[in-house]
Amino acid sequence: MTRTLVIPGFRGSENGHWQRFLADEEPDAVLVEQEDWETPRLSDWLHTLEAHLAATPGAVLVAHSLGAVLVAHLARRPAAAHVAGALLVAPADAARMARADARFESFAPIPREPLPFPSIVVASQDDPFMTIATARSFADAWGSGFLDLGRAGHINPASGFGRWEDAAILAESLRGPDPKRYATAAGPALSSVAHAPHFSFGVNAAG
Repeated sequence: MTRTLVIPGFRGSENGHWQRFLADEEPDAVLVEQEDWETPRLSDWLHTLEAHLAATPGAVLVAHSLGAVLVAHLARRPAAAHVAGALLVAPADAARMARADARFESFAPIPREPLPFPSIVVASQDDPFMTIATARSFADAWGSGFLDLGRAGHINPASGFGRWEDAAILAESLRGPDPKRYATAAGPALSSVAHAPHFSFGVNAAG
């Protein structure tokens, strides 16, 4: 069975976050716990993620916020060969964050090279941590499918995303032997929560 690695962002995913529900309720899911959630260092976070990938090669990554940026940096490293696909939810604008807080400097700039595995970016029109236009530009650069959730905030509990079943559906769409399968599999199955999602799909290096 392909495992799911759940990758939180800055300060981890609090109780009640959809990532916590996913990790607790999906039998194949493991939450990647960083040693220091308050002081994100790219090298430390990468080493932790790479250790999990070494133990679970072929995993699907489900990342949120700064965790999505971590996955973009992972794509440059040999461990990326162990990734089956990545769901990148509400990626954070690390460059903008670094200008306000030096703790985020190691995550900036965010790589724009095509990702070497299938991927979907899920973004919001009123996310305080990245504009929808910037999110779409990264999805285009990475060759990712793109899902616009409308006005969904940072896609976290504060914006109504506690238990979010669509995360599991989207992650499942990234599995399978056909790397192009992700481009159409998720759409018809989504419940849409209380939002009206809009899909567009690119073709990345894996497809």
